[in-house]
Amino acid sequence: MLTPGDVVELDLGMPTGSEAGLRRPAVVVTAARILGGGPNVIQVVPLTRTLRQSRSEVRLDPDEHNQLAEPSAAQCQHVRSVATSRIHAHGERRPGVPG
Repeated sequence: MLTPGDVVELDLGMPTGSEAGLRRPAVVVTAARILGGGPNVIQVVPLTRTLRQSRSEVRLDPDEHNQLAEPSAAQCQHVRSVATSRIHAHGERRPGVPG
């Protein structure tokens, strides 16, 4: 079961303009009480391995919980709703994050 703060790998499809896209990890930000009901759509913040000095991005360092392979940044400016069918992996070691 998903919980807030989980890092999942999902397919965001082809990006348009400057939006995040492709297959990449993202942080689940949906409330626990919503996730408990097994929703078809969740809210996520995509991750990138490109580390910028941006006020809208939050650095995440690899640890045993997020299982990232390298430091990444949560792109809070790209928060979005996605279908749970877009999730390809949950709770597995992440090989890396697209730039």
